[in-house]
Amino acid sequence: MTAFLIAISAVCALTYGIWFCHQPTSWLRTGIKTAAIGLLSVVAGLEGGAFLLVLALALSALGDFALSQPGQRAFLVGLCSFALAHIFYILLFLGLAEGLPTLLPVLILVAYAISTEFWLAPHTGDMRGPVRVYVLLITGMGLSALALPDAMIWALVGAGAFVVSDTVLAIQLFRLGPESRWYAPFARWLWAFYFIAQLLILRAMLG
Repeated sequence: MTAFLIAISAVCALTYGIWFCHQPTSWLRTGIKTAAIGLLSVVAGLEGGAFLLVLALALSALGDFALSQPGQRAFLVGLCSFALAHIFYILLFLGLAEGLPTLLPVLILVAYAISTEFWLAPHTGDMRGPVRVYVLLITGMGLSALALPDAMIWALVGAGAFVVSDTVLAIQLFRLGPESRWYAPFARWLWAFYFIAQLLILRAMLG
């Protein structure tokens, strides 16, 4: 059953990435996007995954639903959903951590987070505060993943892919416009990194 659900999730992800990710809002687009991660949450529950994992995936699906809708209110709902998802991922990773992470990748990730004050924050307008909080949370998620044991390397790779996808999303939302020739490619790239991130974290947490 779970293999079947993962297959459907993958089909939804491919369908959304190829045909729908840069298309105008529609309920079909929203449904396909939400189902891709929503089904992974169901798989986590059926396979006896940690409750924090199920919550993180479910909140990610809710965030996908909200971000597929137009308007700043929907964007804020999506941002809050993903912020909570990252908090649950942080708690999940910290509960499995073994010692402190290696210093160099920590410094690189912190430096990258600080750099957003120069290339991202000045372009976010009224969203500067929420975006700053989100940057702190995605950084915290990455840092907590660095402390995971070697056996959970795929969760670390997934966390890295999550950082990449959020970076691409930030550039798309705040540095590009829909008229840009890069808008559609960025939509596909961020979705690919995002789905792979969630799938790898699920794989690592379920063993």
